[in-house]
Amino acid sequence: MKSKQIVFTDVHKAELLEVEVSELKENDVLTEMEYTVVSGGTERAFLMNAPNAGSGQFPKTLGYCGVGRVIGIGSAVASVAVGDRVLVYHGKHMKYNVTPDVKVTKVEDDSVSSLDAAFVVIASMGLGGVRKLEIELGESAMVMGLGLLGIFALQFCRLSGAYPVIAADLNPARRELALKLGADYALDPSAPDFVEQVKAVTKGKGVRATVEVTGVSAAMKQALECASYMGRITLLGCTRVSDCSVDYYQQVHHPGVKLIGAHNFVRPKVESYPHHWTHQDDCKAILDLLAAGRVQVAPIVSRVVSPEDAPEIYNQLCDDPAFPMGTVFDWREIK
Repeated sequence: MKSKQIVFTDVHKAELLEVEVSELKENDVLTEMEYTVVSGGTERAFLMNAPNAGSGQFPKTLGYCGVGRVIGIGSAVASVAVGDRVLVYHGKHMKYNVTPDVKVTKVEDDSVSSLDAAFVVIASMGLGGVRKLEIELGESAMVMGLGLLGIFALQFCRLSGAYPVIAADLNPARRELALKLGADYALDPSAPDFVEQVKAVTKGKGVRATVEVTGVSAAMKQALECASYMGRITLLGCTRVSDCSVDYYQQVHHPGVKLIGAHNFVRPKVESYPHHWTHQDDCKAILDLLAAGRVQVAPIVSRVVSPEDAPEIYNQLCDDPAFPMGTVFDWREIK
């Protein structure tokens, strides 16, 4: 069986190629994709061969967030059936995805559109970073970096009862979007008095709970400067290049600040427990929140494009700092 797939064939080069679909094993699910979402930060890092972004060898294939219909299952699969609509976790940007059944989650509520559902896997990563902060009602929270993970993390901070919720990003359009999606303040981290602004809106105390999503060392230092006494910071963004200029005694040890790794792979595999949910449980919770109208996706969707436009889309991702955040590939017309 053949399938069209977006492949990174070299640095700064993406192509739509025809590939052979692997045969189903007993625990595999074959899904015909409707939509896959571009995860800009991760995919740019892999395409540009950044440090801490895979082996460095090409070709590379990504596309870990999408939705489609099951068209085949292995002999041991009982969690989904042919015809079910499912989220596909760590599949690929391709028409037909074969993944283990543990990486698909059934979309049970027909009121959730497939376009909204396509973002749920990425949203679950933002939720995982917020859960680990253990936010209590009335605590201040800040999200640094308003890409896809950050913009969902911001919504989950608000749903968790944080106040005020502070959004920080260099891009004014993203700061404006953050205010529409529930931020109480949206600040420019390049402002010379950024730390003072944060301290002012937290009544001089600093931020109790911060989600750092940029993966940039300079932003991590700002997060520490803004942190309250015994504050917590989750590192949700993947740090590709690190430096050692943090004063760990003054900024971490003495004030008792907690730094919490929040990579999405660090989750319970089978059973959720407080502040640490499995991937599938988080996805199901977000689907319920979408159905109830308590999480928004529509304002985040920037454009829906054909996979045939992949070379142009990825050139833009590599070269344009203003790459539209919510870029979605529509596979429904691809043969």
